[in-house]
Amino acid sequence: QVQLVESGGGLVQPGGSLRLSCAASGSSFSISDMAWYRQAPGKQRELVAGITSAGRTSYADSVKGRFTISRDNAKNTVFLQMNSLKFEDTAVYYCNARFLSVEHWGQGTLVIVSS
Repeated sequence: QVQLVESGGGLVQPGGSLRLSCAASGSSFSISDMAWYRQAPGKQRELVAGITSAGRTSYADSVKGRFTISRDNAKNTVFLQMNSLKFEDTAVYYCNARFLSVEHWGQGTLVIVSS
């Protein structure tokens, strides 16, 4: 059974930074594609950043240059470093793991950007 445990969310001022972490159980982490999604109130869930098993990264245009996704396969953990946070970054952030056609989701961690 795969379990994703997220941490690092919280309240931050505009322009501030947070680093989200997602620790994954199981033996397939290193060959899984990982991603961060977010869902703001009243909006659809959207892909924020992704990192493949080979380490290739991709980002939504809205966060490009501000967010960085990375992974530590030795620790079965994926990170999302968020800098220069804006009000519109406020959302519940979800960790996602995909192996073949099977997806797993974390419970979500809330990020609030507010002055």
